[in-house]
Amino acid sequence: MTDSSATHPTEAFRLDGRHALVTGGASGIGEATVKEFVRAGAFVWIADINLPAAESLAASIGSAKAISLDVTSPDSIAVAAAHLDQLDILVNNAGIGHVGSIEATEPGDFDRLLNVNVRGVYLVTRAFLPRLLAAGSRHESVGAIVNVASVSGLVGIKQRFAYCTTKGAVVAMTRQLAVEYPKTLRVNAVCPGTVQTPFVEGYLEKFHKHNKEEMRAELRARQPVGRLGRPEEVASAIRYLASDEAAFVSGSLLTIDGGWTAA
Repeated sequence: MTDSSATHPTEAFRLDGRHALVTGGASGIGEATVKEFVRAGAFVWIADINLPAAESLAASIGSAKAISLDVTSPDSIAVAAAHLDQLDILVNNAGIGHVGSIEATEPGDFDRLLNVNVRGVYLVTRAFLPRLLAAGSRHESVGAIVNVASVSGLVGIKQRFAYCTTKGAVVAMTRQLAVEYPKTLRVNAVCPGTVQTPFVEGYLEKFHKHNKEEMRAELRARQPVGRLGRPEEVASAIRYLASDEAAFVSGSLLTIDGGWTAA
């Protein structure tokens, strides 16, 4: 008889026994991450402002439960947090976009992006931090946060004043938290380029309704590989950063951008 473990090694990046929460988990990169985590053995809380969509996703994959969450509302976050006894992984994925230079960005638009993309990450992380810090008592590894930032937080992009500002803040928060809790929490961020998601489709519909295909071609062209990213590609990286194989990774920014920021 042969040892099956010798010919079929244990799958990498497993998350068995871990409890995760993904904000904006009902669509796009969030949905792909939820599915990837479930495949890796985790139980996932699908936290989304669109509860019916989250419930539908949870029913279709198992080992997941939907929970209503508005990342801009401390009360909503507190109610959600009260439902969780434990949390090992937090993915701060919820976010919104905006197109415009500083001259075209109204104060209300700027405040709205700050509220969701920056204050939302702060509020959610702060609320769930005690559970994440306690994760180390249940596992050999500590709790993990993966923030979904963007290449927009690393380089300047025309007509993205507010969005670049907020994603730059997410990058800074990632690094600060990693330094603040070096032995009790791992905090990293993924920085995707343009990914084919409802987020991008909504942007095209709102700002480029009459020249969608032309703009879609421009989005593909600015990434050297010549295509948009896939949500699953980002989700795989998030799974890695949440896993024990990434135990020595903290305060890092993983770019997934088809070579965009290498140029």
